[in-house]
Amino acid sequence: MKKMRANYPPAFKAKIALEAIKEDKTTSELASQYQVHPGQIRNWKAIASNGITELFIGKRQKADQDKDELIEELYRQIGQLKVELDWLKKKSGINT
Repeated sequence: MKKMRANYPPAFKAKIALEAIKEDKTTSELASQYQVHPGQIRNWKAIASNGITELFIGKRQKADQDKDELIEELYRQIGQLKVELDWLKKKSGINT
């Protein structure tokens, strides 16, 4: 019989990740306290450490990032449409 994977709520993961970041206890101590694999705690700690910087990104930076992504997507679409137009011109025999 297969053992089902444990599914932990986000609040639980955040609590353990914060304790791991504090480094008051070792990963193995936290693992035995909460009955979670030490590797999982390291993963949650890394996710929390990497994701925390996004909390402090200003609205202006986020808007600039969204704007850049939109521009990139629009250029991609323009390129795709140009290729399709050239193909249609070639197939129909229209020379411009």
